[in-house]
Amino acid sequence: MTAKARNSLTWAALETAIAVVGLTALAGISSVDAAETFRLLKGSEIRTKLAGMEFTDEVHWALVFGRDGTLITISMGRKSMGRWRVKQDRLCLERSAEDQRCYAVWSSRKALQLREPGLDVYEEGVVQRPAARS
Repeated sequence: MTAKARNSLTWAALETAIAVVGLTALAGISSVDAAETFRLLKGSEIRTKLAGMEFTDEVHWALVFGRDGTLITISMGRKSMGRWRVKQDRLCLERSAEDQRCYAVWSSRKALQLREPGLDVYEEGVVQRPAARS
């Protein structure tokens, strides 16, 4: 086999390997995207999803949504009280007199995102039954 033939064979093998790796990567990306498709919730869906539940990052913070509109915020071991309600398809949290915000709520299975309109930053976590804490 000539050197030119070996180089052609090597380039063909390399191109095939790159194509296989690329397709495998694309398949992985599309399956991740499919698993993480978020959907905007309406007001009644927000109430149903959150009343009596906890929204948490499972490490640093948790928001516990009482069925009566009470909100317990637990952050780095500190607990505070507030209120929550749904207004015009937005989740409104009153953590203090100075901290009142409303969010669009996006859901994907157990995952949830609270997106503040006009900002690209959002809170993301999971919804679960409230954890027992001492």
